[in-house]
Amino acid sequence: MTVDASESAPQPARQPVPRHAPVLVVDLGAQYAQLIARRVREAHVYSEIVPHTMPLSAMLAKGPAAIILSGGPASVYAEGAPQLDPALFGAGVPVLGLCYGFQAMARALGGEVARNGTREYGGTVLHAGPAPSVLLAGQPPRQSVWMSHGDSVVRAPEGFAVVAGTDVVPVAAFEDRERRLYGVQWHPEVRHSQFGQDQLVNFLTRGAGITPDWTTGSVITEQVTRVAAQVGGGRAICGLSGGVDSAVAAALVQRAIGERLTCVFVDHGLLRAGEADQVERDFVAATGVRLKVVDAQKRFLEALAGVTDPETKRKIIGREFIRVFEQAAREVVAEAGAHGEQVRYLVQGTLYPDVVESGGGEGAANIKSHHNVGGLPEDLDFDLVEPLRTLFKDEVRAVGEQLGLPDEIVHRQPFPGPGLGIRIIGEVTEDRLTTLRHADAIVREELTAAGLDRDIWQCPVVLLADVRSVGVQGDGRTYGPPVVLRPVSSEDAMTADWSKLPHDLLARISTRITNEVDEVNRVVLDITSKPPGTIEWE
Repeated sequence: MTVDASESAPQPARQPVPRHAPVLVVDLGAQYAQLIARRVREAHVYSEIVPHTMPLSAMLAKGPAAIILSGGPASVYAEGAPQLDPALFGAGVPVLGLCYGFQAMARALGGEVARNGTREYGGTVLHAGPAPSVLLAGQPPRQSVWMSHGDSVVRAPEGFAVVAGTDVVPVAAFEDRERRLYGVQWHPEVRHSQFGQDQLVNFLTRGAGITPDWTTGSVITEQVTRVAAQVGGGRAICGLSGGVDSAVAAALVQRAIGERLTCVFVDHGLLRAGEADQVERDFVAATGVRLKVVDAQKRFLEALAGVTDPETKRKIIGREFIRVFEQAAREVVAEAGAHGEQVRYLVQGTLYPDVVESGGGEGAANIKSHHNVGGLPEDLDFDLVEPLRTLFKDEVRAVGEQLGLPDEIVHRQPFPGPGLGIRIIGEVTEDRLTTLRHADAIVREELTAAGLDRDIWQCPVVLLADVRSVGVQGDGRTYGPPVVLRPVSSEDAMTADWSKLPHDLLARISTRITNEVDEVNRVVLDITSKPPGTIEWE
């Protein structure tokens, strides 16, 4: 038996929604805000994350198709806990509250939330009813959901029907179909909630009347149109790193403006073994794009000399990138014979996680400055073109496949723009780069031989250059820097877990590095998830 809303009550009226108007995920302090946004996108609906501190007027100015209120760790009664503007619920926008968002919604609308000692954590059996439900339509009346709450809604606001409860919480979900307002106590965004994705889809399509048509093809069409309008008849250069982000960004922009795009590949000396050759060979062969290669190894090493602070290194690398691009832009104009025509636009492969982690997510904390966001110099002479700025990494890969880029580019493991410069803990020197480059090449070679390239997200290899450990090699004492392996699994880099590589593979990697790489006498494994750690060490 399944719950069917359509037979018991009229469906909410489907309102006309602008094409790809965003579903706003209001972050109320949740660890799962990014996950909610991803689940919405998996339902082929575009989503954005905004902070709860954003004024309601600013949220509504985005023309949202719907709003989802995230969970959060606070009690609605705690001093300083996030509060909701009651006017939100009279704005005519469909709203779904989750966990804390459900409780804050109930309280703002005159319901009652109690701290009565009733708690539910982990898997919990949900009972549908007594009223029919939009959210639970098409699902069994009993199902497992993931709970994490101390406070409970004990009385629904006026006008709301209670559509689900548990053995200990009678009001686990409510709905006001007339006003298109919905709330659930559990977390439908996590996989532990048995029918969680179905509930989100029901809210988006049945409750909010959104047509799920945000696809890879629509992203390409919209971004090509937007870039063509932004650049007009001008010229652009793209900072090509060899990674999937900049490659897909370049392919998108090339589709929009054609030969008026020149890709600039900066060999800054911070690359892994063989990467410069791979970029020149694979990307040009796949796209036919014009490519200008700039040898700037000496410039970057001199700029990084003596620098050990990771934020300073990132900012220096970002600054030097821009200075090189500015010179390359002048050369591009001269080589094209277009004297007097300025290259105004710089294409970057900036992704949504870059923006969020750099504090650019409209209220997000600055975790670290990505070279292409917080690391850019203030006197930037370019207008930025960032066609991937709202996408997660796996979405970018899908766009790349749709554009016809080869697997060698699309499924290349992520590599940071600042390169090995942020994988050396300490000062960046030529000798240290040589050491790390050799160790990294061994790791990549062994992962490929083991057939694990697609099974892990990436495996940063880190040189703890300022750390020394005692070792025994050749019957003698050694005193060298350790190498850290950081294999991680992820969907979008917003969260990650360490990859459980086979022990024999780890042993083989360790043996090869300590035998073949000068000075290194110890290999260690980083088994920290994200959070609390980040994927890169710096």
